[in-house]
Amino acid sequence: MDFDLTPEQREVWLWAKEFADKEIAPRVEENDRNAQFDFDLLKKIGDQGFFSAVLPSQYGGQEIDYIAYALMTEEIARVCSSTRTLFSVQISLVELPILKYGTEAQKQKYLPKMATGELIGCFGLTEPNAGSDAANQQTTAVQDGDYWVLNGQKTWISNGSIANVAIVIAQADKSKGHKGICAFLVETDTPGFTARQMKHKLGLKSSDTSELFLDNVRVHKDQMLAGYGEGFKVAMFCLDQGRFSVAAGAVGVSQGCVDISTKYAMERQAFGQKIGEFQMIQQMIAEMATECEAGRLLVLRAAHRKNQGIRNTRETSLAKLFCAEAAIKASYNAVQVFGGYGFSEEYPAARYYRDARVLNLYEGTSQIHRMIIAQDELNIRPANGPGSARTPIERFTNPLVSVL
Repeated sequence: MDFDLTPEQREVWLWAKEFADKEIAPRVEENDRNAQFDFDLLKKIGDQGFFSAVLPSQYGGQEIDYIAYALMTEEIARVCSSTRTLFSVQISLVELPILKYGTEAQKQKYLPKMATGELIGCFGLTEPNAGSDAANQQTTAVQDGDYWVLNGQKTWISNGSIANVAIVIAQADKSKGHKGICAFLVETDTPGFTARQMKHKLGLKSSDTSELFLDNVRVHKDQMLAGYGEGFKVAMFCLDQGRFSVAAGAVGVSQGCVDISTKYAMERQAFGQKIGEFQMIQQMIAEMATECEAGRLLVLRAAHRKNQGIRNTRETSLAKLFCAEAAIKASYNAVQVFGGYGFSEEYPAARYYRDARVLNLYEGTSQIHRMIIAQDELNIRPANGPGSARTPIERFTNPLVSVL
């Protein structure tokens, strides 16, 4: 068992760390305070090649593996969760599904431009009545000759109003349940497609979050992603990828909380000594650091399975659940370390606290992930599919089921 990074992984990690510190960090507070999306930063990320990270070279990609991708995501989230959202939605929720399920024409049309940031994508699954119950899609798709006509509404869509292309999940035959669901690649300048930004969020203030409205949007049959009735499978694949990137981002939030807390604890003095010398402060920092490291290992284990091409729903759920809860706890402790100043927007602890709260809500609530993990343990519904390894050692060393 080798815990060392390869030279390539280490190079990517340092590349992302330097970019985050030099290009993202100086903009964070102003963007958050003004609740503004930073288009200049988006261009810098595209020019830097970050959006091309995991794509194959024939589509303009750098073929970075999932361990390196996790480290990139962590480093971005360490300084700004809003920027991490832009980054991981583009890759995990749009590029990777197109790469897996798209036709060659679809891949050639979208992926090279997404790799440079010329095109931005979003993932339209969540609806006012379809959050955790993802199969309960009310958006409809009706075939009309060579076209499909889409009607419905999506909500809480990251990148929604800045996107050029959206993966839209819609119900084509309600009588078939989830087997009647289809996925479509919808260009956002198509007549009838509109987006409206959602304001006054608790956190992620400089991330674009929007509602999508589809009013008789006509999409050519060539824009269907995967086959008829395979939209739910596409959606579940997207969620697996998104959950992985959220878990990695949550590790970054935890690390950011450790960083600001340790720095402040060795600067702030009370009762004639640095507050970092008090045991209660040390206890909170120790808990933050321990859970951050444990979460990182869970993410890297899931990444290792992804690199092997092995189904990893269970490992990703474990990582997402633990890392999200750990990040929320770390942000709470960071505010405690800062004391009264932690309650002020003039200090970063408040932003980490606000941004962390969404981590156990989107890409599957913590309750959904507990259900996935429990049903796997009880063998009610094996998360990695029938025949997957049942004992802890087997799960770790002898994976049996490949990615569907």
